[in-house]
Amino acid sequence: MAANHKKIYRIRTGGQSGVDRAAMDFAREYGIPLCGWCPKNGWAEDYPDSPGVLLDYPELTETPSDGTEQRTKWNMRDADAILTIIPGGSLPSPGTDVGLAAGETLGKPMLTVSGIKDVPQILSWLNSLPDGIELCVGGPRASECSEAYDLTIEVLHSIFCHDTW
Repeated sequence: MAANHKKIYRIRTGGQSGVDRAAMDFAREYGIPLCGWCPKNGWAEDYPDSPGVLLDYPELTETPSDGTEQRTKWNMRDADAILTIIPGGSLPSPGTDVGLAAGETLGKPMLTVSGIKDVPQILSWLNSLPDGIELCVGGPRASECSEAYDLTIEVLHSIFCHDTW
């Protein structure tokens, strides 16, 4: 990780499989604090029974609702900036659409990308933001895009391990 990296102090995400989970696993691997809202009982498509995703990701906090919309909206609300990763070929993602709409309504700095080719654009966008932001990372779940997890890890590695920040 770049020694001068001070741009992002925490990663926020909702714990769903795919992009969210990749962001959480990446944050843990690199010692980046993580947080986020998840649905009541920790529901995720691969953790359908309580305590759900909270079993392995206790950094998350349950919302009062067991639906995913509140989780998504609250994560957008509480973040400083929003990075959405939607790999090419992803199936339609209602949850991702809710997040994009919430971010726009809130007027948050947002960037939507599709993959590793967008790393220069991501770096430029991040450099336009103040230091010490909480970055919300989101996108489709694994059932909507089987490549979402691996691609997100690759993108995050490229932006966090870039040495020109």
